[in-house]
Amino acid sequence: MVKIGNFDLDEKPAIVSVIDDDPAENAKAANWLGANVLELRFDLLNFSDLEEAKKTIERIKVNTNLPCIATNRLQSDGGKWEGSEDDRIKLLIDIIPFVEAVDIELSADEEQRNKVIAAAKAAGVTVIVSAHDFDGTPSVDIMKKILNHAHEAGGDIAKLAVMAKSKQDVLNVLQATADMEKPVCTIAMGEIGKHSRIVAPCYGSRLTYGAIAQAVAPGQIKIHELKSALEILF
Repeated sequence: MVKIGNFDLDEKPAIVSVIDDDPAENAKAANWLGANVLELRFDLLNFSDLEEAKKTIERIKVNTNLPCIATNRLQSDGGKWEGSEDDRIKLLIDIIPFVEAVDIELSADEEQRNKVIAAAKAAGVTVIVSAHDFDGTPSVDIMKKILNHAHEAGGDIAKLAVMAKSKQDVLNVLQATADMEKPVCTIAMGEIGKHSRIVAPCYGSRLTYGAIAQAVAPGQIKIHELKSALEILF
């Protein structure tokens, strides 16, 4: 069984809203549009200190009651974090007691990654270990190896987002998803892979990421559109 907060991902996939600015107001909008989970992108939110971040999360919980994922994305994985790696990891660990899940990159330094995972496990917080390929889509076997590696690293959910350049790339992502026995989140990024955000959950992807207004990842679909499509399928 895998959950994020009280949301049971074994029952149906979760629509995750990416919160990248004006967090309290955008969280309310995401909730109204139909999001199940919020991803707080700390590399984009630019909180002045931990206390400000905690107060904002408290406001979000009062206004929406939605579970939150803390993400502080590495630049090499598409993020905008400009501080030191020590500070990035420290912020993630410090915020763990106030969220329901944390996302840490497979590409992060193993020792640093393990610190985040150990802190999350100790707090009973769900761990997402994520990997990104913005240049293309690996073979099915390689994608499965990446997902397995993310689980072996300690992920409750293994997340893989790749750039689709053909319909075959999208089919390969779906095949890799269907072959996995443990919980995964898979995304074929880009315009040609846009429909994977709706279809991949049918093959076992537990999360799909949507936008409130402007997409923060290639091919991202708006939350209310995802909700409408998934209500037909699930």
